[in-house]
Amino acid sequence: MKKTILLFLSISITSIVFSQNSEEAKSLLDEVSTKMGAYENMYLGFSQTLSNEDAGINEDDEPPIRGVINLQKEKYSLNYLGNKFIYDGNKLYVINNDEKEISITEGDLDGDDGFIYPSKLLTFYKDGYNFDMGKLQNINGRKIQFVTLNPIDSNSDIVKVELGIDAKTKHIYKLVQTGSNSSKTTFTITTFKSNQVLSENFFKFDKQKYLSQNYTID
Repeated sequence: MKKTILLFLSISITSIVFSQNSEEAKSLLDEVSTKMGAYENMYLGFSQTLSNEDAGINEDDEPPIRGVINLQKEKYSLNYLGNKFIYDGNKLYVINNDEKEISITEGDLDGDDGFIYPSKLLTFYKDGYNFDMGKLQNINGRKIQFVTLNPIDSNSDIVKVELGIDAKTKHIYKLVQTGSNSSKTTFTITTFKSNQVLSENFFKFDKQKYLSQNYTID
């Protein structure tokens, strides 16, 4: 009887600690979402690295891929791998500059593959994840609090997401996605600016501009 009571107490205490940990993690993510979502717009310069121990790929083997993105609520303009992605809130325009081809789709990428797309950066965590507070690390003189998100869907292509949050600014600093194939993709925000002056047509696709340059539009 005594052992049973002790086991019950141990399980109960563990459950309480886990619940508090999860609530603390979600509270922090909510704070970040509210803080960053309140900006009129954001400019993010980022670097991306890839590693996979099973395949012998080290993130230091290749220079990081760099990109820039402007966000305004769900609208975005992304320059990445020499291509440009424009989402105007209704349609997504993928501009392949190498092939001079443009594809247009209704709505944004749906994210069914588990990857996090720009328009969902501040809200993706609200559905389909369990939370856990991670380590507090000192990175380049900044205190970065990590939060671990585990997809509830066991068939997700992503098995874990780690968000590194600047403890002082409550801005996202780093995002690490671990795939089901053991690959780890790391995005680090290298430049952050808020409330930039943007033209009214900044997120508008200029069809005539690309037709005059002999782009093919699907």
